[in-house]
Amino acid sequence: MGNSPGQSAPQAPRVVALVPAAGRGHRMGSNTPKQFLTLGGLPLLAHSLRVLEASEAISAIVLAAPQVDLDYCRRDIIDQYGLKKVRQIVAGGAERQDSVRLGLAAVGDDADIVLVHDAVRPFLTPTMIAQVVEAAAKHGAAIVAIPMRDTVKRAGADGLIEETVDRKPLWLAQTPQAFKRALLQEAHAKALQNGFRATDDAQLVEQLGHRVAIVEGSTDNIKVTRPEDLAMGESILASRQKVRKSQSL
Repeated sequence: MGNSPGQSAPQAPRVVALVPAAGRGHRMGSNTPKQFLTLGGLPLLAHSLRVLEASEAISAIVLAAPQVDLDYCRRDIIDQYGLKKVRQIVAGGAERQDSVRLGLAAVGDDADIVLVHDAVRPFLTPTMIAQVVEAAAKHGAAIVAIPMRDTVKRAGADGLIEETVDRKPLWLAQTPQAFKRALLQEAHAKALQNGFRATDDAQLVEQLGHRVAIVEGSTDNIKVTRPEDLAMGESILASRQKVRKSQSL
């Protein structure tokens, strides 16, 4: 049903994307931080930032990078690829949770929703961004995730199976994850006060007793943490380029 005469359309929420990219990536076995390793000739971080830059849902981007690499990020990624929406670059912390908290301090009070995305998930899509932002606007918090498809076993300390776990309610969390700004700030402040560490931002929000919505993601939305993930990423990239080429014929 449309707006009545004289009524203006509801204003879209102002969404700021926060990209924690301060990790060193020791599991990659490289001296170069994993977010700066190249995929298809572009740094992983550049892939993620370019998708966020192109999204109509995103108003601005805050990047949390290693202190020693701030100039490199400005010069060789932000300026090099014309990323105009990156408004702030801050020094990240020792762990991802610290980087998100420090990045939040640079998000203005005019932001309605903060979308957090891992720098090393280069295959997010505009659809994922739009859907998780819409779900966060409705529920306060939302994540992209994929349903568990493999059979799940719970084993004891002796390495023997104790039970087969029902996989139907189980999901594998991904990013992007989106939250109303005040809610995410409260969750990080409470976690810092209590010394609580989580593996993603949704878990911090859950600790407040707030339920988080799920938007189904994609198996292509991989997190590059090991050398074999880079090889998989090259395969996904080649497949996407092949599809685009066939569509343009």
